[in-house]
Amino acid sequence: MNRGGCRDVISGLPEALCCHILSFLPTKEAASTSVLSKKWRYLFAFVPNLDFDDSVYLNPEKEKKIPTSPRDFMAMIDERENMISTSFMDFVDRVLALQGNSPIHKFSLKVRDGVDPVRINSWIDNVLERGVSNLDLDIGLESKFLLSSKIYLSKTLVRLKLKFGYSPSFDVEDVHLPKLKTLYLDPVHFEKHGVGLTKLLSGCHMLEDLVLDDISWFIWDFASVSVTTLKRLTFCWEERGENAKSVSLDTPNLVYLKFTDTIADKYPKVNFDSLVEAHIDLRMSEEQMGLTHFIEEASFEDLQIHYSEGHGENDLVGNATAFIMGICNVKILSLSANTLQVLTYSCEAIPLFNNLTHLTIESNPTVGWQSLPGLLKNSPNLETLVFQGLLHKAMDRCGDVCLCKPCEDVIPSCLLSSSPVKVLKIQKFGEIVDYYDDKEKQREQVKYFLETMPNLEKMIVYYNTSIDEDVIKVSRQLERLVSKVASSKCIVQVISNNLSLSSTISRNGLLFSRSPVAV
Repeated sequence: MNRGGCRDVISGLPEALCCHILSFLPTKEAASTSVLSKKWRYLFAFVPNLDFDDSVYLNPEKEKKIPTSPRDFMAMIDERENMISTSFMDFVDRVLALQGNSPIHKFSLKVRDGVDPVRINSWIDNVLERGVSNLDLDIGLESKFLLSSKIYLSKTLVRLKLKFGYSPSFDVEDVHLPKLKTLYLDPVHFEKHGVGLTKLLSGCHMLEDLVLDDISWFIWDFASVSVTTLKRLTFCWEERGENAKSVSLDTPNLVYLKFTDTIADKYPKVNFDSLVEAHIDLRMSEEQMGLTHFIEEASFEDLQIHYSEGHGENDLVGNATAFIMGICNVKILSLSANTLQVLTYSCEAIPLFNNLTHLTIESNPTVGWQSLPGLLKNSPNLETLVFQGLLHKAMDRCGDVCLCKPCEDVIPSCLLSSSPVKVLKIQKFGEIVDYYDDKEKQREQVKYFLETMPNLEKMIVYYNTSIDEDVIKVSRQLERLVSKVASSKCIVQVISNNLSLSSTISRNGLLFSRSPVAV
């Protein structure tokens, strides 16, 4: 150590190591090191990772006259944006020219309107020729943008992420991506609809991770994801306007699935034989939702008219049976409140989930738990059950798992008396809907779980409060329940939002803690 003054330890490192350090910085920040010394002047240009973002690119401001009218102000803004865009494009050109033919690992580009599409494609072609393996593009152009076709013939790409403001068209004849393992599309317009997606996926022979975000396959005649090498699939379509016509999912080696979509009219093939974890948000369309609301709220007379018009009492609202049957091998499953409705109204029968050990249920005050009794009864090896909230719509057919009942004097059945569940987690306890305090109702629900789950070893209640007094009050109430109705081996933990106060309750008494409780 040089005790007599400051010592530049970083500059003494080998150039290769300095380049490695700079590769973790945005390229603009890495470029700023060029003023440090002669050694650093061009070092940034030889880093293997380039990260360009025009939103953080700063152009030195020149003195400008103060605008005297709205028109002058808008002209000044346009002039400034054009100057920044031009300076940004020149900066990217200089860096790429400075790097020459040196190998590159990752190229990340984020641009908005004002950047020349021709220059964007020239940059992409440049890094493709230099063997880039990780390409991350976020192109927010407002005009139609045709991506360089060379991307789909790269022999070096391992990861490809394409995110666009205006959906670019995919209409290429040849796709050959022999090393691609990760593909992220958000969104892309396929000119030939389902055929275009099939062509793209068929050219990815080693694909393991696929993300299709905001892909509107409901307008296609058919959609198919058939990739035998795929291990992770994420599909997300948030709109509920229409149902997809036909969706096939042939992914026999898939282990992780995150799926958000409306029910398709049909599922010709669903193959998830190796599935381990799934997060499902399967929804009805707006028209189908209207029909379910009618069935739930209609009077006896209205239902009689409905049935007299040719509708059967057990008719399905859409049919998701094939999809639900396809995920029955899963071990870890998370279902949205929408999916509970689908299981109730759009599934012929709930299949046997023989491998299921961990189940998460999202609750919603507008959705009932009618399908939950059958789901739990058909999960004979379930060990961990998680409720994301307890508030749900009271329905006559929920009584096997909750306190919903048609009459106050009816005692709820106890089908859960044979429940194998060992760990029960309740999130959002104490939540309030429409300014109505439902804590008492939720406490009674917790009591019912303690009474009807004989194998329960741990219940964890995540209390939606930051007030210590609330935690103490609920803990005292649960303490009395544990001593009276819970299994002798059951421990209850109450954890507050801010983790400032937690409690652990067992037959031996109640213990409060100021530090977070390990779960």
